[in-house]
Amino acid sequence: MRCPIACLLLTSLMLVTSQVSALMAEDTTATNPSEADSRLVEILDTVWDYELNENPNLATNVGDDRGQDRLADDSLEAIDRRNAKRKEFLEQLTSIAPESLSPFRQIDQELLRLRLEGQIADHRFQTHLMPINNREGFHIGFPELPREMNPRTPADFKNYIARLRDFDRYTDQQIALLRAGIAADLTQPSIIMRDSVEQARSHVVDDPDESLLMTNIAAEAKTTLGKDTWDPIAAQIRDAIRTSVVPAYRRFADFLETEYVPACRGAIGASALPRGARFYRDRILRFTTLELGPDEVHQRGVRENARIRKEMEAIIEDVEFDGTFDEFLHHLRTDPKFYAKTPQELLRHAAMILKTADGRLPELFGRLPRIPYGIREIPAYVAPQTTSAYYWPPSTDGTRAGFYYINTYNLSSRPLYQLESLSMHEAVPGHHLQLAIQAELTDLHPISRESNFTAFIEGWALYSEKLGKEIGFYQDPYQDFGRLSMEAWRASRLVVDTGIHAMGWTRQQAIEYMKSNTALSEHNVVAEVDRYIGWPGQALGYKMGELAISRLRRSAEDQLGDQFDVRAFHDRVLESGSIPLPLLEKRVQEWIQAQKSAPTTAP
Repeated sequence: MRCPIACLLLTSLMLVTSQVSALMAEDTTATNPSEADSRLVEILDTVWDYELNENPNLATNVGDDRGQDRLADDSLEAIDRRNAKRKEFLEQLTSIAPESLSPFRQIDQELLRLRLEGQIADHRFQTHLMPINNREGFHIGFPELPREMNPRTPADFKNYIARLRDFDRYTDQQIALLRAGIAADLTQPSIIMRDSVEQARSHVVDDPDESLLMTNIAAEAKTTLGKDTWDPIAAQIRDAIRTSVVPAYRRFADFLETEYVPACRGAIGASALPRGARFYRDRILRFTTLELGPDEVHQRGVRENARIRKEMEAIIEDVEFDGTFDEFLHHLRTDPKFYAKTPQELLRHAAMILKTADGRLPELFGRLPRIPYGIREIPAYVAPQTTSAYYWPPSTDGTRAGFYYINTYNLSSRPLYQLESLSMHEAVPGHHLQLAIQAELTDLHPISRESNFTAFIEGWALYSEKLGKEIGFYQDPYQDFGRLSMEAWRASRLVVDTGIHAMGWTRQQAIEYMKSNTALSEHNVVAEVDRYIGWPGQALGYKMGELAISRLRRSAEDQLGDQFDVRAFHDRVLESGSIPLPLLEKRVQEWIQAQKSAPTTAP
């Protein structure tokens, strides 16, 4: 899943500690909230109100009206001020004893604690001085503004135009942060920033009508508003693009070219940063919610790859391929029959897979989301640098659907034999189903519904790839091999990410490992390795989360036997939204015990 820039604020951190043990087994919200519940809700409301005021894009994402005519204040002074305020909030929060709260309020408290501690840790490690990489950053996310704001009325467009004009100021603040990063030796590796200047310059257009900030909005707006209303609005948008957006992008591209990229570091690992080893351990904790060392994570990846390799070799034998494992991978990477000839063909295949999956979801889930999802192409300006697909979550107020973005750039690197597992992961029963259900939860506070634990969200999506086997997918052995290759890709991340950031691996060493253990095209392998270089630890959450969810399911099946209901199990996993893995473990084990003691109903 690719999270919008507004969502970066939402990423949670730190291990669930002894507070988790205080969580109660029952999940009914107290009918008469206690004094502690009321005090907690007051703190939650205060923090949520503060975050919405400080982050207008977050307000947009949840359907809140405030701040829609501006972008955030990302000056160093504002960032320091927010950090001090969050420390105050954390002190207030931890003054409430968890055992005095009702069950879902206990979850709310824990999630807010982790959120605040994560934000404070980010400030401590000065991650705000590295606000961009090769795949993420304000300059990459800003052209998505039309889809984020989805303006419909003249008042909406007034706010949209105000944000276009504010982009000039906002860009200068990002440049100031990056300059401070240069001074503090906190820069990205130069190898992954090689295309960054062109990424920025692609938005420097002579004609405002060619800007994505116009093309992504004009046709629909003209139809909706009518020519007489649209024409003066369009003129203001063109003026804002011409006088604010384009000069800001030009200035930023020049800064990247003359100052930032030349100052970027040669070393690719996080260990090369100031306090690098501590920082990387913190990233492991952030993205897995588990207190693990790099060596342990690395070895888990090695063991998983060994298991997956055996299953892959069995399929090679079944299809009677005459050659080695590497030769089979070469066959998959080069035979035209495994690739779509046009973007439309790739999109049609994905649509057919997902419509088939939609009809089988009730077999696996008792609760399904109301919010729909759609399919879109990844924008051309970022497609060469990004991965095969990503998911854009829906707004929590239900006014914007979720979207499964598919990369149609370089079709010879987008194999059809991986499309079933890719679609299971990004849409249903993966990201869309989980995040849409989370957006619709009512027992949790709104700030908890925005939680974003990578190990849970990406772990669920990887687990969902396997669920495809239970609803009729992977009948073609090549699709099943593609599924295994996708799993090996995530297992390889445990090896490669820790290799790069803790063990001194070179970029080429990481590329060769990925090529040897997955069926990914070389283009995708390079893009993935560069992603891990620029985002230390994030790639660990996928496999670590899937391993945890799969283990919990096996535990439930073993303990419950004939009483096991896969629909009830999945509903239990998803009913609290994105939560840390230790808390998920506790909740599932409590559910298992409750199922054991429940009366058995005769068939």
